Amino acid sequence: MLVTTTSNIEGKAITKYVGLVNGEAIIGANLVKDFFTSIKDVVGGHSGAYVQALREAKSIALKEMIDQATRLGATAVIGVDLDYQTIGGNGSMLMVSANGTAVVVE
Repeated sequence: MLVTTTSNIEGKAITKYVGLVNGEAIIGANLVKDFFTSIKDVVGGHSGAYVQALREAKSIALKEMIDQATRLGATAVIGVDLDYQTIGGNGSMLMVSANGTAVVVE
């Protein structure tokens, strides 16, 4: 399935707007990751553990959105927007949401 952040697909005609679709993922950051991230933040660089968690959450959210679009009979999702938030008492959870418009294209 074609997934794009744009509102149209070059060279393709949208024949039907199926509706809004979305997917969410919430991943907890464990204490070991938090500990090592704190050390990296002090000495510089980036946290590979958090980068991997972010990629995993994004992948899950996009897959859920695509699965929903497929069930609705769409052949593409346009206007995709990814949102990232930390939630929980101390920001211990990472939430990623993917939203877009499911369409049928020629």
